[in-house]
Amino acid sequence: MPKVNGKIKCRFMIGMLAPLALVWLGGCAATQEARSVEKSGFLGNYALLKEGQRSMVKEGSEDQALWIYTNPDADWRKYKKIQLDPVTLWMSQKDSQLKDVSVEDRQRLAALFWSKLDEQLRKDYEMTSEPGPDVMQIQVAITEAGDSNATLDTVTSIIPQTRLLTGAKGIATGVSGFAGSASAELKATDTSTGTILTAAVDRRGGTKSLRGVTNEWHDVEEAYRFWAEKLRYRLCQWRGGAGCVEPKA
Repeated sequence: MPKVNGKIKCRFMIGMLAPLALVWLGGCAATQEARSVEKSGFLGNYALLKEGQRSMVKEGSEDQALWIYTNPDADWRKYKKIQLDPVTLWMSQKDSQLKDVSVEDRQRLAALFWSKLDEQLRKDYEMTSEPGPDVMQIQVAITEAGDSNATLDTVTSIIPQTRLLTGAKGIATGVSGFAGSASAELKATDTSTGTILTAAVDRRGGTKSLRGVTNEWHDVEEAYRFWAEKLRYRLCQWRGGAGCVEPKA
């Protein structure tokens, strides 16, 4: 009996099981917050940041970033405009997954993250390139961007027995095995005084949701979408806005 090529066998397995797995699509989060994150150095001084508080009240909700600082004296209502700097990529001296990412993908991811932020922020603010008394400057850096293993991610999303093999890593890190992950750092300042209004460091990783598993960058892209929506939500809360909508993970 002829041997079956490994790749063909794997594709056949996925093709056979994928229709049965559609039952898991509903209600599954695309990404989740990780347990920890490495500080890259982008923010410079991290002394003001404190570990974020986790929310256990509402299922599926996530409260603060892993590390967060919010200026208690900030007058959030006075800011009418936002100066959004280009998103940069910041690789620490330690080993970084970004070093393994192609220049083209780095540029695309930075542009994508910026566009997600711009899309959300311009819903509530006037976007500007000029500083002023009512302008908040927002600076963001990508500090990690790890693509997922699309084939293995699909297999582990579909087969429960295989998911058990990756469970230990997911419990320890908050990032499911074979899934992608992303880290970012953010700082918002008053353009007139240079006062830091808020700063944050966060990391998110893919879950075993089947959405986007054939796209190796899906988990990273979903993290950018979530962070952009979460920033708009936080700013809405801080300025006392009505109808602030918390994003879905």
